[in-house]
Amino acid sequence: MPPKILAIDTTTDACSVALLNHGEISSLSEICPRNQTQRILPMVQQILGASSLSLHQLDVLAFARGPGSFTGVRLGIGVSQGLALGADLPMIGVSTLEMLAQGACRQTGFKQVIAAMDARMGEIYWGAFIQKGINQWQGVESEMLKTPKQAKSEIQLLKGKWACAGNAWPIYPDLLKVNSEVLTQADLLLPQAEDMLPLALKLWQAGGAVPVEQAEPVYLRNNVAQKAR
Repeated sequence: MPPKILAIDTTTDACSVALLNHGEISSLSEICPRNQTQRILPMVQQILGASSLSLHQLDVLAFARGPGSFTGVRLGIGVSQGLALGADLPMIGVSTLEMLAQGACRQTGFKQVIAAMDARMGEIYWGAFIQKGINQWQGVESEMLKTPKQAKSEIQLLKGKWACAGNAWPIYPDLLKVNSEVLTQADLLLPQAEDMLPLALKLWQAGGAVPVEQAEPVYLRNNVAQKAR
């Protein structure tokens, strides 16, 4: 019997939740910048209610661990820890960049994906991923902070066909021109909780769930308090 997994993502302007129940995925997503705090719990209640489930009937709670906006990452892990603690659930953290890779593969079928998210301050959250199995990704560069100049240098070295996902591409459109014959832009700007579920399931099967107190965010910046969005 597949586990019942609730996934929560508030790391960007998108607020999304998804549920794996009896092997079926359902999801909700809204673009609500600066309003995730008010929306995330009602969305959780809505998606659980639609399947007549309570938190106590779940097996694990998955959350987007970052990178992303400082306040969004902090909100997501805080809400997730609160829900998991109240229902005595273990947790699984999933990279937002890997979620983008999973989503781009779902859309395009490409097995090589560059996930690039705007990190503000002239920087990019960057990950280059190659699919090594079903819902399993190997990070050539899994979670890094790069300048556009550094990103261009990496793109110049690429071979084969790569899908591009994330909101950094329209912000830095010149990146798509560097090695254009190998790049294909996916129609996916922000990570979605539905793409977290296959990754969380893989981690669950590998014993990757942790107690609430061991769940950790990923910010990629040392001084996030001063450099938050």
